[in-house]
Amino acid sequence: MVEYAISPPQVAAVPVLGGGLFPVRRIFCVGRNYAAHAREMGADPDREPPFFFTKPADAVLTGGADMPYPPATSDLHHEMELVVALGSGGADIPVAEALNHVWGYAAGLDMTRRDLQAAAKKAGKPWDMSKGFDASAPIGDLLPAFRLPDPTRGRIALAVNGTIRQESDLSQMIWSIAETIACLSGLVRLAPGDLIFTGTPEGVAAVGHGDVLEGTIEGVGSVRTRIV
Repeated sequence: MVEYAISPPQVAAVPVLGGGLFPVRRIFCVGRNYAAHAREMGADPDREPPFFFTKPADAVLTGGADMPYPPATSDLHHEMELVVALGSGGADIPVAEALNHVWGYAAGLDMTRRDLQAAAKKAGKPWDMSKGFDASAPIGDLLPAFRLPDPTRGRIALAVNGTIRQESDLSQMIWSIAETIACLSGLVRLAPGDLIFTGTPEGVAAVGHGDVLEGTIEGVGSVRTRIV
């Protein structure tokens, strides 16, 4: 029997629609995967291949829980995204086989300390702390993949205090879900429990204390949190 030096940390998990929990191993995020958002961030979507960053597994915030306004920022931004949960993994997964590895889908938010990110970019330093802070990944219940016959299209939107801030369609992704999985699996060996946040459409903006964020993805579900 293994004896640990300290008690093992609790496994991060996301509720599944209808019951049960999906354990989270790692969280990968795709940057600038909608052309309009890439342009609003000053990038050229026609020339940039997909790139990835990560969040810790325990950054997930579930059940519509409140999100504490994080320290060290005065410019907290929302980024509404489709989240893909992998039920199996591998390396160098072909595009044609990539969706076979998907266990489910969810609506999620990639919350960002934009001022920290901008300062890090300007200095040529890593911007992990602008993305991977506590509770930075609010996420709705996971919908099993077999209940979403076509994950390549559908309205994606985010309202703040009832006013639409972000609105687009999944078909506007530069890199499809299958292409994203295939590309990422060429960089790391993917595994069951991995989550992939697939990028955000245009309209990202700051939120503050008391703001209520409500995101929806057609056919997938919703995500909700209040900034406190």
